[in-house]
Amino acid sequence: MIAGLICTAMMCEAQIIEPVKWKFSTQKVDAQTIELHFDATIEAGWHLYGMAMPEGGPLPTRFVFENQSGVTFSGEVTGASELIEAYDPLFELTLNWYAKKARFVQRVKVTPDVAYHVSGYVKYQSCNDEACISDEANFLFTAAGKAAVAETLPDVQDQNSVATPSLPVGTAQAKTGKTDTAKDIYTPVIEQLRNFDTQGSVETRSYWVVFLLGLLGGFVALLTPCVWPIIPMTVSFFLKRGNDTRRGRQDAIFYGLSIVIIYLVLGIAITLIFGASALNSLSTNAFFNLLFFALLLLFAISFFGAFELTLPESWTSKLNAKAETTSGLLSILLMAFTLVLVSFSCTGPIIGTLLVEVATTGSMIAPMIGMTGFAIALALPFSLFAFFPTALKNMPKSGSWLNAVKVVLGFLEVALALKFLSVADLSYGWGILDRETFLALWIVIFALLGFYLLGKIRFPHDDKIERVSVPRFGMALISLAFAVYMIPGLWGAPLKAISAFSPPMHTQDFNLYTDEVRAQFYDYETGMIYAKNQGKPVMIDFTGFGCVNCRKMELAVWTDGKVRDIINKDYVLITLYVDDKKSLPAPIEVTENGKQRTLRTIGDKNSYLQRHKFGANAQPFYVLLNNSGEPLTGAYAFDEDIDKYVRFLKVGLENYK
Repeated sequence: MIAGLICTAMMCEAQIIEPVKWKFSTQKVDAQTIELHFDATIEAGWHLYGMAMPEGGPLPTRFVFENQSGVTFSGEVTGASELIEAYDPLFELTLNWYAKKARFVQRVKVTPDVAYHVSGYVKYQSCNDEACISDEANFLFTAAGKAAVAETLPDVQDQNSVATPSLPVGTAQAKTGKTDTAKDIYTPVIEQLRNFDTQGSVETRSYWVVFLLGLLGGFVALLTPCVWPIIPMTVSFFLKRGNDTRRGRQDAIFYGLSIVIIYLVLGIAITLIFGASALNSLSTNAFFNLLFFALLLLFAISFFGAFELTLPESWTSKLNAKAETTSGLLSILLMAFTLVLVSFSCTGPIIGTLLVEVATTGSMIAPMIGMTGFAIALALPFSLFAFFPTALKNMPKSGSWLNAVKVVLGFLEVALALKFLSVADLSYGWGILDRETFLALWIVIFALLGFYLLGKIRFPHDDKIERVSVPRFGMALISLAFAVYMIPGLWGAPLKAISAFSPPMHTQDFNLYTDEVRAQFYDYETGMIYAKNQGKPVMIDFTGFGCVNCRKMELAVWTDGKVRDIINKDYVLITLYVDDKKSLPAPIEVTENGKQRTLRTIGDKNSYLQRHKFGANAQPFYVLLNNSGEPLTGAYAFDEDIDKYVRFLKVGLENYK
């Protein structure tokens, strides 16, 4: 029914899946008692949930009696079939459900040979390993005099009506559900959002963040051992260029620009090949994240001294020889290529990580900006080496200190590898790496790093440390303190400093922290109808399992008392993950920018909603709506200013009232 609802609203071909089929009948118990039977036939692989569900679980099966005459109810509806109880990894709760068949019974008292009438509907949710469907079935029991009949009301909905999504227990039920409402909540509001005084230039701000991320990545790359062999090569190359100081400085500038251009071309090529939206999908793709997880572990093991990872020496030696024999600017360009090749075994993981992080901006420009920042940071010191080659002949040689740098980077790469594994785990719902498991591993990693810096642990290429230097002691202190800082997170502490890396709070099994904000709904249509019944405005939170800034906002802004109270008390929060890989009940065909697209996953559907209705594709993205799907104020993106966020929420409330 979800697929049918979306397709009706978006004018695409409806494809309806009905894993549960209902049949209604009566059975006489005695002269004054009959049983109303509600029999469900459940498709293989699906299950129908019972009538009592814990908080945070799926929707229970509910029987709503709208009209009755000539009968008196004896008790309530009871389940007459075997109820299965087990742990459900989808909801991370112990739940109960029916498989294959289910019968529910309601006893009523009647007067013999007197007509009676009972009508209403059953609301239910059924799930398999990949998807959940909420639906309802109408029933009608009548007896005219002596002849009792039971029938299922026909589905009177035509293509101008849609099914009402299920609502939580205890809420008012929406009896309207016309397509006009569905069209309203899907109608694009891009121009209306632009007409509001919005938060500010979100793209400009995010581009600066992307540039700074690239700059930071470049400076980290300078510490890697693969880059250091280029220093004597650079010094030697530019010492041979002659004694013309002015020409030497021009060459040095061109050398730096060449490095920037090479990396910029790489960023452009990746963007054109994959595209921004494809990069965003790639950033949560299981294979891609597991590949990076494996690569980072491989590099870490290499840095620990198990083996040496290098590109084929023939590649760099031939290119370096060509640079030595070629004159003019071409030789400098070849020297820049040599730097890129020699350092790639260390810079590759950093570049890959950078591109994954900037993919969540959804912009075609972001990867190029990130690569530009990375290249500038990497090129700047080498341009200085080229400027002053004679002064750099006495640069410190590599030795035990450089091996220590490699080992430290190895520890950091193991920690970062777990981030990639976590993204794949969250996107596909495997449940391998929940929050406390992730934190436990990080605590051990950074504690071991601290002990290594103090000389308590040695790897194959390490020299024995007689004395711990002040810098090493300082770094060990920071690492051990960081490990201690993370320990309260095992019991649910927010740990704002690592919110960008750790799995979200809802994956925590044991959580003593009660001041968090949690979504009431993860489905757009269901949440909108619930909000309409409750008379509350809606807050839509477009997020992603792999979205770093989303986690920052949730743990740095949403945990503030003022923000938390407004969201929990005054809004219906609907969180929509754009990278949720769970399959839809059936694919949805839509037309976007003149092209046919197929939405196959929940993430596809949520991402399309964000683009189609709001004209945005970056996360986090927050928008406040009335019950017709119209914006109450401008959209809000990543900005950790709590006062500004409170104003954003209050303006929405004022405009709603």
